[in-house]
Amino acid sequence: MESYSLDNFKRWFDSYTSRFFGADECINAHLQMKQEHTGRTCKEIVVLAEQLALDNRQKQIAEIVALFHDVGRFPQFAEYRTFNDARSIDHSHLGVEILRREGVLDVLRREERQWVETAIEHHGRKLLPANLNGQALLFAKMIRDADKLDIYRVVLRLYHQYRDDPAAFPWKPELPDEPTYSAEVLDAAMNGTPVEYSMLHTLNDMMLCKLGWVHDMNFAAALAKLRELGFLEQVLSFLPATPEIERLGEKTLSYVDARVHQGVR
Repeated sequence: MESYSLDNFKRWFDSYTSRFFGADECINAHLQMKQEHTGRTCKEIVVLAEQLALDNRQKQIAEIVALFHDVGRFPQFAEYRTFNDARSIDHSHLGVEILRREGVLDVLRREERQWVETAIEHHGRKLLPANLNGQALLFAKMIRDADKLDIYRVVLRLYHQYRDDPAAFPWKPELPDEPTYSAEVLDAAMNGTPVEYSMLHTLNDMMLCKLGWVHDMNFAAALAKLRELGFLEQVLSFLPATPEIERLGEKTLSYVDARVHQGVR
């Protein structure tokens, strides 16, 4: 793979995703949001690759993974009008199917193609499989961190818009805006255990889930970025000011600071 192939991949991505835009402005807005998310995730993964001192070829593979990680989101939303995999289709698996059907990755060496496909296939899973290793594991971890960094950014921007003026918010939240939160979601966030989407019943549950994500971040550099941008404090600001939420906030921030300080990967 030569470096100029990145431009070819980007041109294919732009051409493919443009197929799903049309007269429905709601669909267009969601798809544009995903295009912009992809661009920012590419930037995040490149920065992470530099911080991990990867070589040029590894950096290129990482950026290809980020470019294509959400390609399945475009036909998903165009058909089902949701990004919820449980209510529609597994966008990660669909993305790999699309890349194979279109022959997009055929210019890569076989092992590189496998790394890219594996990272995309598993980027949205609750947990990575225990048998992943080597470069496949590296790129899977990298895209999960880069993806989460920008999802925090997107979710917080949308929450700020919604809280500032719910009546003017252009989209209907998928979960009800209620002052409560689920004890099982709070417990999961407190103990760093994965949360199933079926466990989420309110917007507060969604925010608790985002706090729990720190336990699934793989690289200290990504956690440092979370702290630098103040994303976790913003998440906490949207939750009810209860003693248990305060304890969760203190525990979460302490956990992140410790991992950043230790440089744990």
